[in-house]
Amino acid sequence: MSEAWEPPTDVVERVFGDRASGAIKFAALLADHGVERGLIGPREVDRLWDRHLFNSAVLGELIPQNCRAVDVGSGAGLPGIPLAIVRPDIRLTLLEPMARRVAWLQEVVDTLGLDVEVVRGRAEEPEVRRRLGGSDIVTARAVAPLEKLARWCLPLLRSGGQLLALKGASAAEELERDAAAVAKAGGSRQWVATCGAEVLEVPTTVVVVERDEQAGRRDGGRRRRKDG
Repeated sequence: MSEAWEPPTDVVERVFGDRASGAIKFAALLADHGVERGLIGPREVDRLWDRHLFNSAVLGELIPQNCRAVDVGSGAGLPGIPLAIVRPDIRLTLLEPMARRVAWLQEVVDTLGLDVEVVRGRAEEPEVRRRLGGSDIVTARAVAPLEKLARWCLPLLRSGGQLLALKGASAAEELERDAAAVAKAGGSRQWVATCGAEVLEVPTTVVVVERDEQAGRRDGGRRRRKDG
């Protein structure tokens, strides 16, 4: 295991506070098993903290207290696991289609003692939408272009709920390119936000898409007619 994964203690404490030990355990699990299990690339071990854990945890700045959230395409558990560590008030579901990654996520949840649900499936599947629909927040990191994310993820949200898509430096360009498609998918408001500016050298860039209230009511009406 590379020694470079070991935490910059001061920043870990600033980001994770009294839950820093859980973050350190998660980083150690990724450093030990992430590459061999195909969860992260070999070069990522040396930048676990800045590029992955801190980048994910500060997303909590945008998430209200005691909300219901879904991490779509959770993969190695990013941003979901760091979020669950730093914000145990969030009722979080990790959604992942690949069986081997689902197994990993469940192992991590059990090892860290997190109150988190792990579900195998894709956001666009009808059963997943029935099960997880009406959520307050959906997160996604390195899953798909914004236009596809909006089509897949917005139906999981309640009216006025928000999709938080972690993006890189080109976030504004991607938003401009896909704005019309996102609006068509039900995104009423769209903007770029940053998180972690006070604690990170490179803040996290997030595209925020709010679900249109009319779209939510239409979906609710279809469900009621079908269920009735």
